[in-house]
Amino acid sequence: MAHQVAQFEEMAILGEGNVSGQLDADRLLIKASGTQLGTLTTDQLVEVNSQVILKSLDGADTGDEGVESLLLESRANPDALKPSVETLFHSWLLELPGIHFVGHTHPICVNQLLCSPRAEDYAKRRLFPDQIVYCGQESVLIPYVDPGLTLARCIAQEVEAFRDRTGCIPKTILLENHGLIAIGGSAKQVEAALMMAEKAARVFVGATTAGGPIFMPVEQVERIGARSDEHYRQRMLETN
Repeated sequence: MAHQVAQFEEMAILGEGNVSGQLDADRLLIKASGTQLGTLTTDQLVEVNSQVILKSLDGADTGDEGVESLLLESRANPDALKPSVETLFHSWLLELPGIHFVGHTHPICVNQLLCSPRAEDYAKRRLFPDQIVYCGQESVLIPYVDPGLTLARCIAQEVEAFRDRTGCIPKTILLENHGLIAIGGSAKQVEAALMMAEKAARVFVGATTAGGPIFMPVEQVERIGARSDEHYRQRMLETN
């Protein structure tokens, strides 16, 4: 998944972004801090005890030094590289039902919107059918907060509020002034959501320059989200 996502330069450059996959109920693999998605190697994926991380989300604030110690402590191999600071929210998201992969990138057009007054429109409204199919009927929008423990707790709070309101797990989570998160049961689902979110952002930005975006009516968004043929298309993604 990392190399597939990183081949699109607008998704992540240098040490930006991270990916993770669940190994079992207590373990995950995640990109090491500072490594690059486009050149990621096996030894730059760190096996982490996710339960060590999850306990910290309910604990007291520990400051930057405490988070650093926590990340090092969570490694299955003490000689491994340090896992990304965003391991905290990856661990929580991988606990959601049916979620086995997480991808986080900093796409150019997505961030153009997340660094603008139009962030909420981009998160809550939809422009075309495939955006609904692969990114969900709407996205969770997270206000800018400090990466690390604060961000992980904020994501947990907002995702649970979204689930209470909609009865669904979101496919995409947007971080104001930061970037994009996609979650799914497979790496292909995550890749598709990341790519489609960036395409939708390009369309949004382009439509803005052409007089303003025309959003799909809510009833049509809900109709497409519930259509059986669209669910079939999602399943077919795994075979292509």
